[in-house]
Amino acid sequence: MSFFDQAGAIPIGLKAVTNRSRIHSVEATLPGPWGNQRVDRALRARSPRCPSTQPRAERPAHLRTESLRLRRICAGGRAAAAGLLCWCACPAPGADAQKLAGTEALVESGDFAEKMLDGFDRFLIRETEFAPSRRAQFWQPNLSSADAYEKSVETNRSRFRHIIGVVDRRIPFDAPLRVSLVGESSVVGSGAGFKVYAVKWPVLAGMDAEGLLLEPDGPPTARIIALPDADESPEALVGLEPGVPQERQFARQLAENGAQVLVPMLINRNPAKGQWGKVKYATSQPNREFIYRMAYQVGRHIIGYEVQKVLAAVDWFEKSAPANPVGVIGYGEGAVIALSSAACDRRIHSTGLIGSFAPREAMWSGPIYSNSWGFLREFGDAELAWLVAPRSLSIQPNPPLEILGPPPSNQENGRGAAPGRLEKPSDAAVQSETDRARQIYERLGVAPAFAVGNASELLWRSLSRTSLRPLSITPPRPEVTALRAAARHQRQAEQLIDHIQAAVRDSAVARKEFWRQADSSSIERWNETKEWYRQYLWEEVFGKLPPATEPLMARTRLILDEPRWRGYEVYLPVLPDVFAYGDLLVPNDLKPGEKLPVVVAQHGRAGRPLDLIKTSDARTQRTYKQFAAQLADRRYIVYAPQNPYIFEERYRIVQRRANPLKLTLFSFILSQHERTLDWLATLPFVDAARIGFYGLSYGGKTAVRVPPLLNRYALSICSGDFNEYARKMAGLEMPMSFMHTIEYEAYEFNLARTFDYSELANLMAPKPFMVERGHDDGVGLDEWVAYEYAKVRRFYSRLKIPERTAIEFFDGIHEINAKGTFEFLDRHLKKIPGAAAPPPGAPFGRPN
Repeated sequence: MSFFDQAGAIPIGLKAVTNRSRIHSVEATLPGPWGNQRVDRALRARSPRCPSTQPRAERPAHLRTESLRLRRICAGGRAAAAGLLCWCACPAPGADAQKLAGTEALVESGDFAEKMLDGFDRFLIRETEFAPSRRAQFWQPNLSSADAYEKSVETNRSRFRHIIGVVDRRIPFDAPLRVSLVGESSVVGSGAGFKVYAVKWPVLAGMDAEGLLLEPDGPPTARIIALPDADESPEALVGLEPGVPQERQFARQLAENGAQVLVPMLINRNPAKGQWGKVKYATSQPNREFIYRMAYQVGRHIIGYEVQKVLAAVDWFEKSAPANPVGVIGYGEGAVIALSSAACDRRIHSTGLIGSFAPREAMWSGPIYSNSWGFLREFGDAELAWLVAPRSLSIQPNPPLEILGPPPSNQENGRGAAPGRLEKPSDAAVQSETDRARQIYERLGVAPAFAVGNASELLWRSLSRTSLRPLSITPPRPEVTALRAAARHQRQAEQLIDHIQAAVRDSAVARKEFWRQADSSSIERWNETKEWYRQYLWEEVFGKLPPATEPLMARTRLILDEPRWRGYEVYLPVLPDVFAYGDLLVPNDLKPGEKLPVVVAQHGRAGRPLDLIKTSDARTQRTYKQFAAQLADRRYIVYAPQNPYIFEERYRIVQRRANPLKLTLFSFILSQHERTLDWLATLPFVDAARIGFYGLSYGGKTAVRVPPLLNRYALSICSGDFNEYARKMAGLEMPMSFMHTIEYEAYEFNLARTFDYSELANLMAPKPFMVERGHDDGVGLDEWVAYEYAKVRRFYSRLKIPERTAIEFFDGIHEINAKGTFEFLDRHLKKIPGAAAPPPGAPFGRPN
């Protein structure tokens, strides 16, 4: 279900409440899959002239009561609410309201951060709806013959392998190994015409697959990989333990008909509960999400790992005698793996899917471990079927799988899991996707190879040219008392995690190879050769929006009138439903023709521009030191943008919607900053060659992602975020790792193997770059920060410009220090001769 009503203006489930004081509050209940609900804190007012920003004791009694009521609601944490969004809207100014010269008057009221996210949602909903009709640009099928067709879609197949992480070389092997304890038989069960063995087979370095092998009593007539759903064991699919109804024991039925059947085990959806890694903690993340997170950061995917297990089995089947056609069939998550495997590998002759073939446009609202970077731009299930064609594909729509989502976050379960559920698709949606898939088979003249019906029966006919006999009435008999499925899952998960952690540790080597074509022998050569990497980062890691289409006409409104400067709200249109917004501070003593440098001052997560300018909140004051106002006092033009990482689940929804379209939050942020720089350059009092950036926390994250990609930024300062980012995102050894937190949206596909923070910072060179780090900042460790920054320092020295980079450690927490950074800005933006230049060979600043 869409998050917006048909008008596209107000989220479903939002109840607006207003009173004569113009205090507005909103109670939000997120619909559909977003079942983990929380009440966010009441937000501060948009303008300091509004009553709600006054000290509480000075407010009118009715406003103090309203504020207290809202705070009590937030503290109570209503289980039925996903957020409490509050704002204070000042009366709309009249025609004589003050505005910045050369701009139109901003008369619209309300919370522009809220409106911003609403607009992003509308933009992404529209782009998702258009995605299927735009996929043709990525496909150039040659329909002259089956062989010509498969060659023509090989580029698509390669891109699909990349986005699901099927990129590692598999280990060759002769045959699976039978697994048994000393004193036990290697046979774990037997059925009508077949025996069951517990087996394992190598897949990747240090990683095996495990499952059951069903060997027919006679020579096999076909070789089949049968995949259960993630929450089903191989034993259940064979009938050796309860859990799967007889009519869905397709592995057993195929073995009874004479097939050799291999049943791999999949990672289940049980809560990880802190059992993996060195740090023990409570988490509600399912095992599949826990693995997905760390894998995504290194360009791998849990889907890809399980596809590799299937393809390793195909490697064995292909060289087994007698030669038989290879098939793959799956239910639920197993069907996802089966379709993905056949799309990746042409050696799979026939594929059967049970309960999992439908449009994927709602991928954003499903379990996060189904998220694939850029999938919807080029693929849906129908397009994966095109990669299977002209080989046989059978689809059994029912019974569809439904997943209710992770357990709720509480003291027992822990927290951190991404919300998301898989709901039953409509019959019409399944039919539509099926019809799209059938088209390519018809155009190739192989329509009979695509069929809808009983997937087991259709698969068997395509492999053996005979009918499938019904399931035997006699169930298989277990030969081993304890099948030890739990221990097998433990081994499989540990091996998978170890393989990913090895990729995390090896990421520096991978990055070195990735950067092999860059040349830092001189500033000129660096500027030439880094350009490819800048474009790769923007397009392949963050995702790039189209250029701005809206007119460059700012709307402004005076909101602050201080002795030394004035503050204006600024609204800048970018794309339909996408705009930039922030606060501009302009010194009052500008001289005719004078052009001043600009500092773009960026807040962190859940922040507001006013947090950096003027606030009565003690914690906010300590965090930001009102550094934007301080800089304005020092005669800088200051612009404080509203970035979209606000309202917790709201911006995470944006990230979830964006990822399948090959977009991220930073796709929007980069476009907003591009438009902001366009506008700032038009202001007569701005020196467009001297625009710097200074951000804390998520604003520090922005400092290494935006200025290096936008050449008009002359300088960047990263505060409270610079880190050894591969370990921060995907490592397990430290509690500050995002593997242990709620920041499931922060993962960027394959960033660790292409860019860490030193590489991001180096893209800023030869322009100045600085790091500000509090010793007790919990986002990382001094040792990690110093290690990563040392690579930046060495790089600037190699370019013979060591004076253009600096780091300041100070005795503090996650906060702005506003000392060495201000001196750095004065030296490089104001060009003050000798302004606090660092001693030769030493980093800028000294520990306080």
